[in-house]
Amino acid sequence: MRCYPMFVSLEGRACLVVGAGQVGLRKVLSLADCGASRVLVLERREPDDALRALEARPGISVERREFEESDLDGMFLAIAATSDAALNKRIAALCRARGVLCNVIDAPEEGSFIVPSSVVRGDLTIAISTDGHSPALTKRIRKDLQDRFGEEYAQFLRLMSRLRPCVLGLGLGTGANSALFRSLVGSRLLEALRLNDGLLATAELTAHLPRELHHLIPELLDGLA
Repeated sequence: MRCYPMFVSLEGRACLVVGAGQVGLRKVLSLADCGASRVLVLERREPDDALRALEARPGISVERREFEESDLDGMFLAIAATSDAALNKRIAALCRARGVLCNVIDAPEEGSFIVPSSVVRGDLTIAISTDGHSPALTKRIRKDLQDRFGEEYAQFLRLMSRLRPCVLGLGLGTGANSALFRSLVGSRLLEALRLNDGLLATAELTAHLPRELHHLIPELLDGLA
């Protein structure tokens, strides 16, 4: 089966994670970090330090009890992360009946979505999936991407978030704006950010930005280079 790649917004969404072992904990943290408004965690074992730390985070509630079907009420997605394969399968079946997205960690074919491996640099997210055919290859590609894409990409996107409204405010039109942003991507700006070279970054922005924005360059680069 070929999966449809997409990025899903969790803003204002409620999510359920059943099972808070090592993998389940990672899932809970990633859901919270991506803006889920509420994450309900069900775990039967006695809490350890990691589980107690979860309980202290706003928006995350941990309940030490068995899963019940009513736990799916109002949920946008669920993750079945228990060591009980039959329970995970039951959760997936209930999610299908309710139209709730479901990921089953030990049997992805039972669920409706998989969570790809990813490389994150600020607002840049690169996802990798082999549809489960070769986790080893996924890890190799992830390592290659980690080496290839450094923190300068996070800094570049922070810079673009500051610059974009300024450029659009000039009213140059879509064609001119697109050409400007392409020129910045193709410039030595990424190199300047990687080297923490403020002079080079300033020179690149001066060369590519309209003169009306030159006075903003120090502000645009503040804390970046």
